[in-house]
Amino acid sequence: LGKGKHIENIVKELGEKGRAPQRLVFTDHRDGGAADLQDIPVSVLQTPEQYGLKLSRLADITALHEGLEDTGDTSHMKSLAIEDLLGRPQAHLDIKSMRDLIAGKRVVVTGAGGTIGGELSRQIAKFEPEAMALLDFSEYNLYALELDMNDLELDLPWRAMLCNVRVAEQVRKVFDDFRPDIVFHAAALKHVPLVEANPSEGVLTNIAGTRIVAEACLEFGVHTMVQISTDKAVNPCNVMGATKRLGEALAQAYDLESTGTRFVTVRFGNVLGSSGSVVPLFRKQLDKGGPLTVTHPDICRFFMTISEAVSLVLQASAHAMRHPEEKGRILVLDMGEQIKIVDVARQMIRLAGLKPDQDIKIEFVGLRPGEKMFEELFDSGEVRTATDSSQILAAVSQPMDSAVLKRSISNLEDTARKGDDSAVIRLLQAVVPGYVADPALETLVDPTKYRKKA
Repeated sequence: LGKGKHIENIVKELGEKGRAPQRLVFTDHRDGGAADLQDIPVSVLQTPEQYGLKLSRLADITALHEGLEDTGDTSHMKSLAIEDLLGRPQAHLDIKSMRDLIAGKRVVVTGAGGTIGGELSRQIAKFEPEAMALLDFSEYNLYALELDMNDLELDLPWRAMLCNVRVAEQVRKVFDDFRPDIVFHAAALKHVPLVEANPSEGVLTNIAGTRIVAEACLEFGVHTMVQISTDKAVNPCNVMGATKRLGEALAQAYDLESTGTRFVTVRFGNVLGSSGSVVPLFRKQLDKGGPLTVTHPDICRFFMTISEAVSLVLQASAHAMRHPEEKGRILVLDMGEQIKIVDVARQMIRLAGLKPDQDIKIEFVGLRPGEKMFEELFDSGEVRTATDSSQILAAVSQPMDSAVLKRSISNLEDTARKGDDSAVIRLLQAVVPGYVADPALETLVDPTKYRKKA
């Protein structure tokens, strides 16, 4: 198609034809492969993700040949590349808009020890913020993030801080000391079956935590709060989705009311390789020789890579800053078509050099409480609109009455603090449009199951 210096135009032209490449593969092993790099633009080598590319090197053919013997040694096998499971090119990135959003700003990330929060912290650090405060309630997750951030050898002040977003005094103390310009609120309970079994905890983290962070943003004059949401908030059928839907509604209400702070909500789907997702589970099952367990042969989800999701969150946030007239809209990341979970399982088996249903079996184990067969990005009451980015859509909806919403949330929080899970479920059904609890949920949270018999 051309020489190294033509890469940018080649990628652009293929993308316009719907054939955007996913990888740039270097094949030359002479002189350490230096010949492969000749004339390739520095931007492609340093930030290939802005072109939707990953860089790879073809293994030495002699090494491949030696690995063909059936010795039982699998060390030659191809390591799993998460993006190979997408079945589509990764999104192209607008590096300039992300840098303009972050450079010179004081940034707080809540839930920084989680999958999304950690990747946000690492990507934000590249764009020269003035300072960063990374908050999490998990000591181990924060410790692990701190090790990662130390490896980056950052030339900026940053601090990893133990902080529970459910405790207003802790959040206010951090904001009072740090005085952030931008807050990325990624702290959440997200694992559907666990939140389904612990509704009160879901309310206290996903709803009360969001309210507490939002109120601190208003009190301390934060310029922008970015609320990380999920496609499970659309027509929710589980507690996690219902609590995230109320988090969206609350951020939307604050965005429409506030004359200072912007409240930006970004909604996206499953993240490949995130903690609690199918990929780590399938990896573990593969290591044991199978079987890989899938709930239903037809269940499907929207998927993104961690890097792709976080980069588009930053782009969507930058878009919202450029368009203050779009207050109250929910930004939705375009993730292409949904993928069947069973297809992800089969692809992981193939990428391990094995044959699905022969070397490794797949078992269907049935849907779990609160689990949907498929997800949606927009509900029936939302109007889908375009933005100035082809990868970011917007949902325009009728906001909930602010006074009613805040009273309902106050009642929910009070009930959750008492630990009355059954009452929490009833209140969620009363306030979240379209939410109907799974019939199995009442049994799941029945406290009499655990009481000592007289």
